Amino acid sequence: MFKQLFIFILSLLLAVPAYSKNIGGEWHNDLRSLFLKNNAIIYTINIRTFSAKDTNGNEIIDENEESGNFINAIEELDNVKKMGINTLHILPITSVGKVKAFGTAGSLYALSSFTEINPQLISKQSSSDGITQAKRFIKECHNRNIRVIIDLPSCGAYDLYLEHPEYFVKDENNSPVVPMDWTDVRLFNTGTVKENNQDLLKAHKQFIDMVMNLGADGIRADVARIKSAIFWKELIDYARQKDSQFLFLAETSASWTEPVSKYALNTSVDELFSAGFDGYLGSYFNFKNMKFAKDLITTVEADLKLFKKYKNQKSVIGSFSTHDEVSPINLHGENFSKMIIWLNTTLPLNPYYVDGFPTGDTYNYQWANKVAAESMTDDEYYFTHNGQIDIFNLSRKPGGKYNSIYDEFVLANKFRTYYAQDLSNAKFVPLKSSNPKVFAFARVTNNMSIIVIGNLDYENLQVSMIKIPKLRPNNKIMNIRVQKTINNEYANGKIKTTLSPCDIEVLLIKHLVF
Repeated sequence: MFKQLFIFILSLLLAVPAYSKNIGGEWHNDLRSLFLKNNAIIYTINIRTFSAKDTNGNEIIDENEESGNFINAIEELDNVKKMGINTLHILPITSVGKVKAFGTAGSLYALSSFTEINPQLISKQSSSDGITQAKRFIKECHNRNIRVIIDLPSCGAYDLYLEHPEYFVKDENNSPVVPMDWTDVRLFNTGTVKENNQDLLKAHKQFIDMVMNLGADGIRADVARIKSAIFWKELIDYARQKDSQFLFLAETSASWTEPVSKYALNTSVDELFSAGFDGYLGSYFNFKNMKFAKDLITTVEADLKLFKKYKNQKSVIGSFSTHDEVSPINLHGENFSKMIIWLNTTLPLNPYYVDGFPTGDTYNYQWANKVAAESMTDDEYYFTHNGQIDIFNLSRKPGGKYNSIYDEFVLANKFRTYYAQDLSNAKFVPLKSSNPKVFAFARVTNNMSIIVIGNLDYENLQVSMIKIPKLRPNNKIMNIRVQKTINNEYANGKIKTTLSPCDIEVLLIKHLVF
């Protein structure tokens, strides 16, 4: 058994990544196909922090230090590849507003231009312009068979409103509308459900032209629901005429029912998918509050049922940990992060992580919300969202101290890549658990089953009996989480498992088909 396990793990480490598309130095975008087969392993980065040089260790990038930029970010790509990532989601790269701003550098989502590269991302060590530097970074990603998604902000900075008031919704007093509590941005006026604002549509097409010119493989549309279905359809059709593999990922969820403003559209998930979006955020960010197995299983089954409605294939990301979410370490600790890793790896979705997750960054900054020594905006404070990756200041590179999370992260991504084709076609089968706090499911292929069992009690040990049809004591069972000792009891059609708080098991059983 140990010899077989050693050979299996070695094969994962030596496995050639699937979907290698950089052939003979020429890149062929395949991101849409990769995503729709649930084979995109996505890692979110903020270029401003991704490779920041915080030499004095005060967590902020001072005047004599180098912030993250497209050129020094290239040196981090080999490690991204080593971690098993095949797709980068880059948070907004367009220039940001400086008026009525959040943070000393301005929020990445306070868009002030649809076509201008954020000057903060341009290396002063290079004589080339921002477009050239961004192209070089994306080319280096492609050289490593890493796809690139660029984020499209949903709203405009106050600076952009002053320049183009025709882009924005006005209230009864003819003032631009602040959506929710996002006081650093104003709500775009994309038109109505029947007619587009042609000025704003043209600006969005210019954004598409810009990111395609950079070599990007897709976009993630921030708060996609506040633009109409006809707006998105025209924009998606425009992009697909240029590149049929260009991915459109919508930040939206069926659990979001309230509009962001009484002046805002609230386009449904169904309408967005019908307009041409390939996938969406989904509702896995609610996992942190789930107490019972049925909550997780219902979430998975709801997505699978939804996707069956459409002629064209759709998918979802594992939104357990995003730049809008508090670090899992802060919520439930190290084991919770590991549970997220293996759920991302085994569920019918595209694995998704944020920079700093693999080592358990808490995103707690010592200078957070204090008066700044200097600022590039009209905000005098180091504004942050406590426990979330910083998108408002020129801050340190994300990273934590949990090497054991990193080791499992790498192993899980290797496993996911090795079994990419199998998992693309694997059935999702919920398994009966005698304990409502213990979830269990199988991913079933023609020659094997992957069994996943987890304890949603973050404080107490739980015991459960899991029913597994056709399981026999002589089945060869492999523990994929090699760092975890398993003391299960196996019988015909059943596994009795004892799980510590927030624990998860991943078992591979050859020739067990439901």
